[in-house]
Amino acid sequence: MPQIVINTRPVERAAPLTQHLQAAGLVVIEMPMLTLQPRLTTDLDIALMHQWMAGEYKALVIVSPTAAASGLAAWQSLDHKKCEYKTKDSNGNYAQRLSEGLSLPSPLVAVGEATAAEFSQVRIDTTNYQILQPETANNEGMLAMPEIDSLQAGDKLLIWRGLGGRRLLVDTLQARGVHIDSIAWYERTMPIDAMAQYQQWQQAFLTRSTASSQQSKPIVVISSAAAFEHWSNIVNDEQLKTLDKEQNSDAVANTTQRLSFTLKDFSYVVLGERLANMVAAQQLSYWRVEDLSPDTILSAIHSKI
Repeated sequence: MPQIVINTRPVERAAPLTQHLQAAGLVVIEMPMLTLQPRLTTDLDIALMHQWMAGEYKALVIVSPTAAASGLAAWQSLDHKKCEYKTKDSNGNYAQRLSEGLSLPSPLVAVGEATAAEFSQVRIDTTNYQILQPETANNEGMLAMPEIDSLQAGDKLLIWRGLGGRRLLVDTLQARGVHIDSIAWYERTMPIDAMAQYQQWQQAFLTRSTASSQQSKPIVVISSAAAFEHWSNIVNDEQLKTLDKEQNSDAVANTTQRLSFTLKDFSYVVLGERLANMVAAQQLSYWRVEDLSPDTILSAIHSKI
């Protein structure tokens, strides 16, 4: 039977991976473990944006397409307001300003192709500073960049991100004495239908797999600690519910349809050292990748099959 892969990436980011794996002959189940919710912009966020626009930071790091889109919208809005006093026709002036290009006040580091692509939507003046990408789209890749590696005690770095997330970059630079400010444009929550999706998939899978002993473990792609936490909670909760039903029902003894998976019934493709340590601590079968490109994930899956 074909290998099953569960893609837990948020809806907004799932399609490229799903399409790539399907083209390689794998069966892909999209089961998002995260949904991205915008956060209200605070006065502090606006103050940090003004400081960045005034050139007070050595660099700006943007960790996701969602952070890029939200931050870019705020940047455009603030740039617009800055120019309103120059003309009575504020809309006309804004259009002219954008056509000339937003001016980068520092190097801009976009983590990954999709994040960098958000900035192709508007014209940005890169005369003084460039939009850069690390060779490897992760924290380690950013730390290796000259613009980040050269930061010293007293230097300031701004990060556009989501609430929470990996802290290797922040912890490493703060240990050097670099001042880090960040704006969390969104937060990650569990989709309200995640449990129902999992239950429906599990029931269908168990029904099919009873007829075949050749079915290999489903592979789950996990890209963040929050996604793994949500996945673990769902799998464990469903297992406990099933055990409870079995203990309180005489009818269960003669059927296999109420069986439930455990975390160990899956293999995992996980991003980076932190996630690898989390799954290793639970003695789960996994393959660690250093970026989330579809090619990288497919190579990991092929190495496991």
